[in-house]
Amino acid sequence: MNKFILSLSVAVIPLFATEFHSYEEALALQKQNHKIIMIDVMRSNCHYCMKMQREVFNNKEMFAWLEERFILAEVNLDFDEVPLGIHVSFTPTFFFVNKEHKIIKKVPGSWGIQDFKDLTKNILPSSSNKIKE
Repeated sequence: MNKFILSLSVAVIPLFATEFHSYEEALALQKQNHKIIMIDVMRSNCHYCMKMQREVFNNKEMFAWLEERFILAEVNLDFDEVPLGIHVSFTPTFFFVNKEHKIIKKVPGSWGIQDFKDLTKNILPSSSNKIKE
């Protein structure tokens, strides 16, 4: 019985751990590499937030693709203060912040890998300072 429980618990541990930074850590990293910060605003008990984590961020290739383009930050509405005066209607919502601390894109909702790639692939450091829905 103990072997079964141990093997079951090992089976549910993700083989690939994703690392999101706090917004403050992301700002410090941005000074070094000038990437756009992607802020994932979420809640601990949000079904769609957990779905994004499980289906998108826990995918090793997708996470590497995101890390190549962005500094990944997470703000949990249950514990963290929301930066930049951001107002969040629902979770998850993703905000993309340039080096001038301007939100250049907002992507609300939960998405699959390809849809999220399509929504974020053209976000570049030289993007306009206007919010694009």
